[in-house]
Amino acid sequence: MKFLFVVQGEGRGHMTQAIAFASLLRSEGHQLMGVIVGKSPRRRIPEFFEREIKAPIHAVESPNFECDGADKKILIGKTIQRNCFKIRKFWKSLKRIDHIVAESQPDVILNFYDLLGGLYNFLFRPKAEFWVIGHQYLISHPEFHFVQGRIVDKTLFQLNTFFTCLGAKERLALSFLPKDNPTERIRVVPPLLRRAVHSLAPSEGYFYLAYLVNTGYAAEVIHFAQQHPQLRIKAYWDKKDADETMRPLPNLSFHQVNDQTFLQDMAACKGLACTAGFESVCEAMYLGKPVLMIPVAGQYEQACNALDGEASGAGIASETFDFAKLAGAQKKDAEASLIYRDWVGSWPELLRNLVLESERRNSKIPQLLSNESVPALG
Repeated sequence: MKFLFVVQGEGRGHMTQAIAFASLLRSEGHQLMGVIVGKSPRRRIPEFFEREIKAPIHAVESPNFECDGADKKILIGKTIQRNCFKIRKFWKSLKRIDHIVAESQPDVILNFYDLLGGLYNFLFRPKAEFWVIGHQYLISHPEFHFVQGRIVDKTLFQLNTFFTCLGAKERLALSFLPKDNPTERIRVVPPLLRRAVHSLAPSEGYFYLAYLVNTGYAAEVIHFAQQHPQLRIKAYWDKKDADETMRPLPNLSFHQVNDQTFLQDMAACKGLACTAGFESVCEAMYLGKPVLMIPVAGQYEQACNALDGEASGAGIASETFDFAKLAGAQKKDAEASLIYRDWVGSWPELLRNLVLESERRNSKIPQLLSNESVPALG
């Protein structure tokens, strides 16, 4: 089968998921025709994504979050207002997506939680099947943990998720741990981890690792490092105007996002502190590392992720980058780690079943005539 990806460009999680799924597709004999990435003025497409996806990349203007002046807190009101003013640009993006679809003729369009992906499927009605994938689709599961008391934020989160999956034939809900499928609306699936993660040999080094999806959190990390000079910290970010490596303190360094060195450091670190996305937490779980999950301020989705991750035993939720909390964190139980690795390793069989069901839905073969209407042979 031929696939076309639509990938949200906010953070690295959706991109690493796309890389993992692309590798899985090729291992099963399928083709990736191209990748449409929602771009943002605040970010650049990481070099590791361009190198590892191994397919044509098409960058289009897509809705993205707006932050405060410190590039730390998500401002929902400003996000809605700014994106409303860009409707004409987004319409051009939708037409470009339609042109790419017409050229590549995919059997499946797989959307990694980009709003334009769902709107495109609803408005343009392509012949290809439309699938979606992301941890966010787990909100349809009765065991999902919502942050209480934030009704408006919860409604906006649910609406955004709804629009990303308009008309989807498959809603693949990534989950930290196996769960039953309570409804036909979603299919609970394992995390998507890149092959490089599977080949790593974890060890316990001398430093803590950090990943900052918003560069405004750097000041918080610097302040902690100043107060605790005995702790060594290596932090990764994607700040546009920063050098490849910056050392503001003897015990702290900042590095531009690099998939290879980040994973090597994750395998060797004492623990990971990161904003409460999904993918980095899952990679740390696979390597048996304790995780500190700090939700991006103002982003309700990440606040829910932190609750769900803590309930799943993935790590510790925190409001700040307090690396001292990692020092007292317990190592992963060996039996739990084995269950998790088996869960992650079930993807090939799952993909075969997904493809088989898709082929059945779209089969052009007419049903066999009943035995009574078929003339006897001989």
